[in-house]
Amino acid sequence: MSIVVEQLARRFNRGGSPAVSKVSFQAPEGAITSLLGPSGAGKSTLLRLIAGLEIPDEGRVLIDGVDSTQMPVQQRGVGVVFQSYALFKHLTVRQNVAFGLEVRRVPKAEREARVEEMLRMVQLEHLGGRYPGQLSGGQRQRVAFARALAIRPRVLLLDEPFGALDTRVREELREWLHALHERTRLTTLLVTHDQQEALEISQHVVVLSEGRVAQAGSPSDIYDRPASPFVASFIGGASVLRGHVQAGRAAMGALSVTAPAAAREGEPVHAFVRPHDIKLAKAVAGAASASTATGRVERLKPVGGYVKVFLRLPSGDEVTVEVPRSEFDALGVAEGDSVRADVRSATVFVGDYSI
Repeated sequence: MSIVVEQLARRFNRGGSPAVSKVSFQAPEGAITSLLGPSGAGKSTLLRLIAGLEIPDEGRVLIDGVDSTQMPVQQRGVGVVFQSYALFKHLTVRQNVAFGLEVRRVPKAEREARVEEMLRMVQLEHLGGRYPGQLSGGQRQRVAFARALAIRPRVLLLDEPFGALDTRVREELREWLHALHERTRLTTLLVTHDQQEALEISQHVVVLSEGRVAQAGSPSDIYDRPASPFVASFIGGASVLRGHVQAGRAAMGALSVTAPAAAREGEPVHAFVRPHDIKLAKAVAGAASASTATGRVERLKPVGGYVKVFLRLPSGDEVTVEVPRSEFDALGVAEGDSVRADVRSATVFVGDYSI
């Protein structure tokens, strides 16, 4: 069951910037597609347009090849799960899961059987008689999934379903969602601002910025081949180095990397370097190369199994390097020491760059 969005636009204030502007993409059948972007990028508005909770000013939504743009929510065959759970506090778990079936006038015997099936699927069959207030956040979210799945939706729409949960529960539910998707193979759209979440559980990613599609593709395409400076800066926590083209290379002070093929001599360039794409070593006289530079360790910040090294290069640029704890211990450096930074990979764009 594929979802195709064609030139979708939605403006809430006349004369203001559109929340969604000329968005087009296709969510592959049977896959999880993440709508990824910062706050205000238009992700939730786009999901609501697809669900039928908002009506677009322009464009079309096609579900399984059928134009569903003006179709009521109940006729679209979509199941929606929100970050806030949206459960009825006065109804039991079993009654919450049955709600959509009652609205659709599903016969009682079939309804009860479906509810028990859904509760088994989300592993909450022993909690059917409890109320939402008697459940943990993770359990409430699984009830919300069960309610959305009970109506046998053609597509599943998830609006930051794990955003209100703590880190451990969020990671557990990611694994649970992956297993659920393996069983159901439902075409799924997931709204998230968490790039790790999107890259970890999606087969397709649509990166949004200011209501527009910045890039769409597989997680590896988005991560390894960012199409624009915005995508390169948003995905992976990259540092930015500025320089100019010299003899076919992007020269940034003492450091240089390969420049884009179309770059002309003297043009300004900026390189995005991710924290794990820099290898650190003790500074040794005469050991430098085109892709290395000697920098000064400004600050160290241990974070679990790795150490963040904040490094200042001779050009004045600052870069962040993530070093596994065992490698850092073997390196034996302290704040104020000089180290050799070897850039193993960088994404370079031509032109000026400002944050």
